[in-house]
Amino acid sequence: MTLLSVSELRTAYDGVRAVDGVSLSLARGETVGLVGESGCGKSSLAKSILRLVEPQGGGIVFDGTDVRRLRGAGLRRFRRRAQMVFQDPYASLNPRHSVAALLETPLKVHGLGGRDERRARVARVLDRVGLPQAALPRYPHEFSGGQRQRIGIARALVLEPQLVVCDEPVSALDLSIQAQILNLLAAMRRELGLAYLFVSHDLSVVNHVADRVLVMYLGRIVESAPTEALWAAPRHPYTRALIEAVPDRARRRRAPPLAGDLPSPGGLPAGCRFHPRCPLASERCRREDPALRPLGPAHAVACHHAA
Repeated sequence: MTLLSVSELRTAYDGVRAVDGVSLSLARGETVGLVGESGCGKSSLAKSILRLVEPQGGGIVFDGTDVRRLRGAGLRRFRRRAQMVFQDPYASLNPRHSVAALLETPLKVHGLGGRDERRARVARVLDRVGLPQAALPRYPHEFSGGQRQRIGIARALVLEPQLVVCDEPVSALDLSIQAQILNLLAAMRRELGLAYLFVSHDLSVVNHVADRVLVMYLGRIVESAPTEALWAAPRHPYTRALIEAVPDRARRRRAPPLAGDLPSPGGLPAGCRFHPRCPLASERCRREDPALRPLGPAHAVACHHAA
């Protein structure tokens, strides 16, 4: 059953189209990965869905509710059910608040429980993310990066949401700590039935956690497929290049590395946005912007040459 449905969402900053007509859906208990290079609009899309950034157009429907129409108490109720884990666990935690205050404040804001009930709930969520109760009186600077991210996850989970948007939640962490956090998120999904929108520039991470993958380039989705199918047979040349960039000595290179840099969203090329960097680019690509079209079951691609 669909939990989140986004249709033709558009978000711009000073006229620059960061999110340009994106549509996606997310089922209850599903993890959808959103991948692409830095600057392609992933974080803007994630924040727009939660209305941390206000979109200029399109629709967001969460569990049957039109999110873009919500104001005041209605918007606050939505945010209790849809939470976010940010990329930088230090920047997203108030350094003047203890862990106890960081975790109890959301409960106070939403009027959940009395003092004793709130403290019991905080103790339970801290245990869930693998931190000792002795952490409660301490402050963010007293923890490692991995521990701080656990606190950030605990803050998201303390309200018992249905959807958690993870914006590059492991990119600032060492590899060994990344694995711990990914395993924690997977355990929370199984235990609590959470749905995740998992944003990352690293396809190998998304391959580990996601049921489906959306590939984003310059504000648009260029490929969408179940994770296994995307990894085994990517149809868009941009997706192939992202997969080839993942270190794997056992895999023979099947596509050349990407040429050039990501163009500025303020100066988008005509036709297909990827054509200046694409090894398959033709005259049609320079003239016509390809639509996202189905290619087999649950697989869609925005490329004139995909078949």
